[in-house]
Amino acid sequence: MPDRTGTHRMTADEMARQREYTDKIRKITTDAISDGHRRQACVVTYGCQQNEADSERIAGMARDMGYTIVDDEKQADLIIVNTCAVRDHAEKRALSITGGYKHLKAVNPDLIIGIGGCMVSQQAVSEKIKRSYPYVDFVFGTESLARLPEIVYEVIQKVKRQFVPNTGEAVVAEGMPVLRKSRYQAYVSIMYGCNNFCTYCIVPYVRGREVSRRPEAIYAEDEELIRDGYREITLLGQNVNSYGKEFDGECDFADLLTRLCRIDGDYIIRFMTSHPKDASEKLIDTMAREKHIAKHLHLPIQSGSDAMLRAMNRHYDYSSYRRLVTYMREKMPDIAISTDIIVGFPGETEDDFAGTLNALSDIRYDMIFSFIYSKRDGTPAAVMDNQIPDSVKSERFTRMLAVQEKIAYEKNIAEVGKTLRVLCEGASKNNPAKLTGRTEGNKIVLFDGDASLEGQFVNIRITQGQTFALVGTVID
Repeated sequence: MPDRTGTHRMTADEMARQREYTDKIRKITTDAISDGHRRQACVVTYGCQQNEADSERIAGMARDMGYTIVDDEKQADLIIVNTCAVRDHAEKRALSITGGYKHLKAVNPDLIIGIGGCMVSQQAVSEKIKRSYPYVDFVFGTESLARLPEIVYEVIQKVKRQFVPNTGEAVVAEGMPVLRKSRYQAYVSIMYGCNNFCTYCIVPYVRGREVSRRPEAIYAEDEELIRDGYREITLLGQNVNSYGKEFDGECDFADLLTRLCRIDGDYIIRFMTSHPKDASEKLIDTMAREKHIAKHLHLPIQSGSDAMLRAMNRHYDYSSYRRLVTYMREKMPDIAISTDIIVGFPGETEDDFAGTLNALSDIRYDMIFSFIYSKRDGTPAAVMDNQIPDSVKSERFTRMLAVQEKIAYEKNIAEVGKTLRVLCEGASKNNPAKLTGRTEGNKIVLFDGDASLEGQFVNIRITQGQTFALVGTVID
């Protein structure tokens, strides 16, 4: 059923059709068990939190089809690679690992290999895979996620490769099964697509125009998660601040947050990503008022230069961004602020880069996620004049990190002596002897404790500040 130009809400009948395909595949996989072989599936993910959330749905559908979910591709009868197109590195890695599956197919000719996500939503990439990767059985873009059972069934029955074209729609499909990786942290997508068309970004071309889920559907999903013991809910959207614009004032993003905070339980709500041009004082007031909303905002600035912001089509300037930060800190003095920064955008002069360094020193972010600009075919920035040499981009990137690391260290040192509430995430990957968790401000904390603390909120007295983490002691 068409919702508006470039968007689609799948009907109950369409979803029922996919469940019928799921049942058909489950019968096939069940018959395989009687023959002594349990079918197994592996989902490999590249990209952002939205991709992670999509992969949890892919895994949920595969489980309902009768597959046992495994982490090792060598054990799998079905491999699905969920790809990213935002950065060139992620795209190359996805293609490289897919190339490595050729030998798995030689060992197991019945192995089914599929590629989904943003990368293959680009027609040129889909065609390249069709020509150059003959052992890949199916390709589906982001808009076809809910149709996965139908696509897999067609491959199984017809032994025919499936390449589902991407039309550029953003699709909302309620009721897809989900197999979550965590038992206490959950991603909840509240909207899909993007209308911003930043000149460096491929997302609007592969995920379609913005479309929001109904607030009652989001409320029901969050309520069930919190009832099941989830402690941290992260709301996802390419620009969460645009949530609900098609609802004619019925429910904007601040209204949605207020509704969700009425759910009983011990939990925190995070969200990303916020676009500065749509971040309102109403949103900030809501964050300050509601105890369940984490006092952390990820607010991508991308550059401290107004000239670069115009070239990026960001629709704000540094002064308006700075006013927003000032208002946030007036309302929430302890709020943690993180950001995204692109270094070496086409045409960036030394003065433009100096504006970015000034923004770091002026705003003093708690953390940044920084990227060296890389071309994405199909975006306006890819054909802009004055592309910056790699050597210049790398040198600027190094200088920027030096400035930010000093700021992050100073801000973390200031946390020493405070007692912070932390959600324990289990053993640290980098230091298995320590437990790790995140503060409300999304800062990593290392501490000693029993593994039974995983998934619980604990109070930590901070004893040491490092550049990228805090160290502390559990207190009662």
